[in-house]
Amino acid sequence: MPPLVIELRNAEDSRDVVHRAVQALAEGHLVALPTETVYCLAASALCEPAVRRLKEFAGADSHALTLAIKSPDEALDYAPYLGPLGKRLSRRCWPGPVTMIVEDRHPDSLVRQLDRQVQQALVREGYVGLRVPGHQVVLDVLRLLAGPVVLAAVRQDGADPVRAQQMIDAFGDSLALVLDDGRSRFGQPSSVVKVRDRDFDVVEVGVVSAQTLKRLASMIVLFVCTGNTCRSPMAEGLFRHLLAQKLKCPPAEIEDCGAIVMSAGIAAMLGGRAAHEAIQTLAPLGIDLTAHESQPLSEQLVRHADLILAMTRSHRQAILAEWPSAAERVKLLSHDGADVADPVGGPAELYERCLAQMTPEIERWVDWTAEQIQP
Repeated sequence: MPPLVIELRNAEDSRDVVHRAVQALAEGHLVALPTETVYCLAASALCEPAVRRLKEFAGADSHALTLAIKSPDEALDYAPYLGPLGKRLSRRCWPGPVTMIVEDRHPDSLVRQLDRQVQQALVREGYVGLRVPGHQVVLDVLRLLAGPVVLAAVRQDGADPVRAQQMIDAFGDSLALVLDDGRSRFGQPSSVVKVRDRDFDVVEVGVVSAQTLKRLASMIVLFVCTGNTCRSPMAEGLFRHLLAQKLKCPPAEIEDCGAIVMSAGIAAMLGGRAAHEAIQTLAPLGIDLTAHESQPLSEQLVRHADLILAMTRSHRQAILAEWPSAAERVKLLSHDGADVADPVGGPAELYERCLAQMTPEIERWVDWTAEQIQP
């Protein structure tokens, strides 16, 4: 019997489409789903016969089967040992066109709750592939379906399936449902990275280049004050300077060593210059702030940053009030909990005292950061 084909762009009720897909998967059928990369075969991970059929189509391709999950936060349920690098990549890349192959070695992993045959299909040499697809309909299906979905991106005659018709031609009666969303947005597979505690290998380059993945894997340290013209630019400049010394590289090359240093302000305007006194205070150290441009703190900056260092308790409270999920990554710059006084509008001596207060604190955070990014 030929599959039911639903054109998403002409569907009157997207909720009905999602419910149809959820029902088909829950009943153990194979479904062709669009993603932002290519079309994939899908089966419920809770239905071993469906996964077995999926595996037969995938053949010997060791990276073909991926566990699609609802969100980056859910990754820890399936990979509780996911290290800082894995958390960083999941936070920045998902939902999106990156598949992470992570270690499967925790006894409490939800992978262990799956049928043994399903586990054997998913886990290869102690690793399992995870992905949060960047397609809204697929995400809606994942949120309503009990359990994760196993996806298989199966090439036919070396070609990636970027249109629904290719799935129909290749798998025909094996499918119960095909969701047709036109040509895939990217038209090429996801990039596949094998992630360990502090390093990773690019297994397959797809939508995201190896260079971009390297940048996404970098540790981001973000300093936050009020206007991003005095304290946080000074802290950013000094931190970059000291970290470069620690890593034995020029300040301009610390990104190549795995670190990105930034600053922002709770109430900053976009494009403001560093205060003249801040520039003058750091100049004797060989640190140039003349190119600094202020920026307001944003959801994207908070989500991507690995360490957010606030100048005062009120700054930290303001960040957590807006983004409570970032709590474990938001710290005070001062290890003793003291606020760093704002020198704005004051004489040069006030800026020098501010720098003197920040320096030993920044030195300690530099040591900690270097430990995190060095293998």
